[in-house]
Amino acid sequence: MIELQNVAYSYGGGELLSDMTLTLAAGSFYFLTGPSGAGKSTFLKLCYMELIASAGSVSVFGQDVRDLDRDGVALNRRRIGVVHQDCQFLEHLPIAENISLPLSAAGRAGDAQNLDELMAWVGLRDKAHRLPAELSGGERQRAALARALIMSPDVVLADEPTGNVDWEMSQRLLTLLIELNRMGKTIVIATHDLNLIRMAKNQVNARVLRIADRRLQLAGAGL
Repeated sequence: MIELQNVAYSYGGGELLSDMTLTLAAGSFYFLTGPSGAGKSTFLKLCYMELIASAGSVSVFGQDVRDLDRDGVALNRRRIGVVHQDCQFLEHLPIAENISLPLSAAGRAGDAQNLDELMAWVGLRDKAHRLPAELSGGERQRAALARALIMSPDVVLADEPTGNVDWEMSQRLLTLLIELNRMGKTIVIATHDLNLIRMAKNQVNARVLRIADRRLQLAGAGL
């Protein structure tokens, strides 16, 4: 689904990522770890085509990213749901409208019949008309996950989705992501929370990747 071949990315005159090769197959589940500043968010941005590799190739759904025009990138992005670390919303819109914004951007505003079901699945049906500022941190994270799923993507990339919530909410978010994987979705979670990874590995066949010294490594069995 997403394939990186000898990918490097340079920023500010220095190489941030180097010689990365990985295939994210359909239905796979990955954790991405590494210290702050290692390049986890950059790696995810390469996967969802916000950034273009400085060297090597990135293929998304069988198409080389460099061969895609603007419309091609937009079409492929609809198949990738992204949960951003900063979890930003349009603060003047109710959370239900925030979640359905990707449908409006894709010209599918009338195709929101699954919105109520999706909000129920993330436990926010009774919060549909609340403004983002009225939600707790955990509720905002679940709303961000719902927004990433509204287009029924094949791949979900989550950048530190549990970084600003307590352990109980972290477990709840992880459970939702594991359920998605069992539905056949490809999941990649960037996280520094090793306890979360250990808990997940008891429930799902998850592989753990680590970015260290600019390169991608398969983490050991101790995690």
